[in-house]
Order: sequence, then structure tokens, then C-alpha cells
Amino acid sequence: MTPAPTAPTAAGGGRARPARPRTLSAFRSGPLTYGLLVILSAIFTVPLVFVVSIALSSDATVSTGQLSILPRDFEFSNFVKIFQTSLPVGSFLVNSVIIAVSSAIGQVLSSSLVGYAFARLRAPGKRPLFFVVIATMMIPAQITMIPQFWIFSQLGWIDSFLPLIVPQFFSNAFNIFLVRQFVTRIPYEMDEAASIDGLGFFGIYARLILPMMTPILIAIAIFTLTAMWGDFMGPLIYINSEDKMPLALGVQYLTSTSQELQTPPWNLIMVGSIFLSLPMIIIYYFGQKYMYEMNLSAGSAGVK
Repeated sequence: MTPAPTAPTAAGGGRARPARPRTLSAFRSGPLTYGLLVILSAIFTVPLVFVVSIALSSDATVSTGQLSILPRDFEFSNFVKIFQTSLPVGSFLVNSVIIAVSSAIGQVLSSSLVGYAFARLRAPGKRPLFFVVIATMMIPAQITMIPQFWIFSQLGWIDSFLPLIVPQFFSNAFNIFLVRQFVTRIPYEMDEAASIDGLGFFGIYARLILPMMTPILIAIAIFTLTAMWGDFMGPLIYINSEDKMPLALGVQYLTSTSQELQTPPWNLIMVGSIFLSLPMIIIYYFGQKYMYEMNLSAGSAGVK
């Protein structure tokens, strides 16, 4: 064995002492750090403040273009007026909830099943198949857009929620990878003990593994809710009827309701933008601890 490094001998002689290993000192934040964070937070908050300011502006302020960061008016009636336009904004909200919640349920169920199978089930070719699934993350969505549209048109699913919801019940590579890495960290001895008690693979999944996957499944649900709530391209391709449009597409339609050479109702458009942003901010605020637990639980497991 290589001897441990020793410190130089003192001038008066004596036994050499082993050198202490170097350790990383903890970062200590000071007033300068907090000041920098406050400045950066203020910079990133300016667009949100500007959106709220325009949402509270009156029609006269919007038509004259006298918009500012701080509100000139406080027209809280804009949050009611948006539901009185010619567009069914209430239906837009309901459609977004249906699409986002159904997609989150589909991703949670399918990702937990497939990730558990890759982590625990033994089958020939499982490892190459897993790498094939991971490799699909490198395929741009634009490549599969036309084939998917042709398939859904042949199934008669155009102008319905099915092309947006059904694919979510087949998971995606990123969520499968997260669940597999999480389950890999659970000791296999727990599965063996459960199998001795008479549980099969599905029983172990439903009664043992699934309750332990709560943090990562909540994180997957948050990812899916965020993506589907603000999805614009999917509804633009598959939805044709106004009463079936989600809010992300409906807000864009608000910009086209004005007549030619007329200023769009930016105050109502910003109200719709608040409806798009606020629910996701609230969901992330209450779910951030689960996302932190997901990073601790699944971030350091290797691909085995």
C-alpha cells in the first residue's frame, strides 16, 4: 500500500504527523450574496409585474398605448369582462383542466408501471430495450408530428381531446428513466420478503413500491401539468372547434378578435396570461418539496 503523506518534520525533530486531507469549506452567504439575489429576483419579476399592470389597465389606456410597469388604473372588472367576450373563455379553462389533469394521471400510471418493470423484472434484452427507450429522447418532436397526425386522422380523433390525452398514457422516456432510477435505489431484499409473503410482481408494485414512489410521481405530475396546461402546438394542430380549445390557444384567439387596424384588447389578453401562469405557480409552490426529494432520491442512481 502507498503510505499516507506526512507533514514535514518540525525543526527540533520529532515524529512526522500525517497530513490532513483537504476538504471543501461550506459556502457562507453574506450581505453581498443576499443583495445580489434580491437584484436578480427583481429583474426576473419585472415581466410578471408588467403583465399584472396591463391586466389592470382600462380600455382607454390600452387603446392609447400608455402602458407602464406600475398600473395607471385598477380595473379589476377585467377579470370578469374576459368571460363576457364573444369567445367561450370559461370553456377554455374547463378544457385546459380536463386535458392537463387527464394527461398527468396517464403519465403517472404509465411511467410508474414501465419504470418499475425496467427496474425489477428480469427479461432477455431488457437492458438494450431500455437504452432504445432512452435514445428516443433524441428524436425531435417535429419529426413525428406528421405521422402522428396521419394516425389520429385515420382513427377519427381530429377535433377531440383524444390526440392530446391518449399518448400520455404511454409515458415518455424521461419519466421512465426517473422512475427506474428511483426504484433501483430501493433494496431488492424488500421485494424478496414480499414475495415470500405471497405477493407477485404486481402486488409488490401496488402495495410496496408505489407508496414509496410518491415524491417522484408528484414531480412527474407537476411536469406534465405544466407542459399540458401551457401547450399551444398540440391543440393548434388537432383542435378546430372553439368550444374545445384550451386556454393557451384561446388566449391567442383573443388577439384576432379585434378588427383590422384596431388595437387588440391587451388588458384581457394579459388577464388570460395570468390565468395561464398563476395555477402553475401555485402548484409548483406546494409541490417543490417533492421535487427536491426527487432529486435526492433519483439523482445519484447509476444505469445498471
